[in-house]
Amino acid sequence: MKKIMFLLAVVAVALSCHAQERKYSTFYYQRATLFEELPVTSSDIIFLGNSITNGAEWAELFGNPNVKNRGISGDICMGVYDRLDAILKGKPAKIFLLVGINDVNRGASADTIVSRIGMIVDKIKECSPETELYMQSVLPVTDHYKMFEGHTSRWQMIPEINAGLERLAKDENVKYIDLYSHFVDPATGKMNPDYTNDGLHLLGKGYMKWVGIVKPYVEE
Repeated sequence: MKKIMFLLAVVAVALSCHAQERKYSTFYYQRATLFEELPVTSSDIIFLGNSITNGAEWAELFGNPNVKNRGISGDICMGVYDRLDAILKGKPAKIFLLVGINDVNRGASADTIVSRIGMIVDKIKECSPETELYMQSVLPVTDHYKMFEGHTSRWQMIPEINAGLERLAKDENVKYIDLYSHFVDPATGKMNPDYTNDGLHLLGKGYMKWVGIVKPYVEE
């Protein structure tokens, strides 16, 4: 009887996790659809990424009305890949890509993350070859951000991911923007507290630092 009860408990936990995953997935794509409904044109400069840059006042920060955010908080590599069609139909002038950190939280290896980003790069180049593509290095989620223990326990792998992304950018002839060296304290490998109060999201001074790094690429 105890064995049967244990097996039933295991099944119940598995079903609960599956239901939560399905609920998360549905919510994710509902939010993503809101962005897809906004038109993209050939003069637009599109940012695709995760919540590190989510919430910025894009046009105001860059002083350019063509700069638009089409990323969402919680973006994962394959989520971005699955949503690319609607964006690429508009043949945007530029795409700035910043994904990978949420795949860390989901347990993906560095090689897997780089491979998934490679799929995104290939799809953009195939479907909209006139679009200029820029890849941004991943920033670590550090111990300050206690909500996501999967992030905080694996931030040490971020340099390995960035090394893979830099190789990918070179192989694909894509411009690579090194954010990591500007935001991370080399002594600790963690986000400089001047730029974030939770180890993940850029706030205030951090946003302006990010804009200063990326703006020359937006304007070139």
